[in-house]
Amino acid sequence: MISFLARLWIRDHHNISDTKVRQAYGVLCGGVGIALNLFLFAGKALAGLISGSIAITADAFNNLSDAGSSVITLVGFRMAGQKPDSSHPFGHGRIEYISGFLVSLIILIMAFELLKTSVEKILHPAAVESSPVILGILILSILVKIYMFLYNKSVSKKIESAAMDATAKDSLSDAVATFVVFATTLIAQHTGLVLDGYCGVVVALFVFGAGYSAARETIGPLLGQPPEPEFVERVERIIMEYKEQGVIGLHDLVVHNYGPGRVMLSVHVEVPSSGDILALHDMIDVIEHRLQRELNCSAVIHMDPICLDDELTNELKGKVADIIAGMEGRVNFHDFRVVHGPTHTNLIFDVVIPYDYPMSDQEVTAYIQNRIFEINRNYFAVIDVDKAYSGH
Repeated sequence: MISFLARLWIRDHHNISDTKVRQAYGVLCGGVGIALNLFLFAGKALAGLISGSIAITADAFNNLSDAGSSVITLVGFRMAGQKPDSSHPFGHGRIEYISGFLVSLIILIMAFELLKTSVEKILHPAAVESSPVILGILILSILVKIYMFLYNKSVSKKIESAAMDATAKDSLSDAVATFVVFATTLIAQHTGLVLDGYCGVVVALFVFGAGYSAARETIGPLLGQPPEPEFVERVERIIMEYKEQGVIGLHDLVVHNYGPGRVMLSVHVEVPSSGDILALHDMIDVIEHRLQRELNCSAVIHMDPICLDDELTNELKGKVADIIAGMEGRVNFHDFRVVHGPTHTNLIFDVVIPYDYPMSDQEVTAYIQNRIFEINRNYFAVIDVDKAYSGH
């Protein structure tokens, strides 16, 4: 149904890189989610009223909260699609993450309320009635929630939306929770065992797990996290395609995510110091425009000149490379240059140290400086410490 509605309602629905198309998908899924959850709430509320089951009634209000979550998702996509302005020059894309986080908070609140009610039901059990109509409503609810999980998951992958992925996980947990309610109702019907309260606890735990997972995935982009490895690999592959035109290497790749479709990156690209500065600058401009065109991001490249034809510099760089290669972990260096003085020679470079490296930045710096000093007492290492913002 979602695919049919997308073809019918969303113009150019295949062009998911367009922020307006992403917004339309979010609004469409939010609207369908509201309608389906209200339908399920009405059916389960009726079933809970007839049967006297706290688990079914709680599940019904869980669907009502899901409808509210769909409203938040819908509004979030609408607000995230607003154009940049003087107060928000990078756009409003992160509102989508905020809406996903609000959805996860609603899920957690509902899980707590359901857990509290279920414990009361365990302490004060009451018989639960069942009928084919009630069982039919529960089966229909499971099927609808599985369908909602499938279309939300599909759309979340298509448009790379954390908010839609949170909604998909919520739908899956609802399907599992309703199945538990259905199984408990059958057991009560055929054996007389009153497991309603215990079933409610299980449902609450499923709902809590979904809320926690959704919150974790939406907080990450808000706080700032490394870009996807595939994105980093594409950036590196595009830049290194210009090796014959003068690119030697790259480092210090930093990616800022201001919401889906609003990505800015900066990177240092190494070029030969003896090259034609105008030709190299033109090449850098070409790479920037290509990154923007192919990766839908705004790219800024800093050009680093590298000395290639100085024998001593190359020799010392090789010795530093051997020192760092002997260190455990993903330590590397860049921007190596040599400055000669009347009494000593400075070896100046940056060292990239992973966040989880067992040695502190100061310990790494001291270790490399001491090793270089052992090579020649007139050599002094001037080291700046970098971090791998791109994750590797």
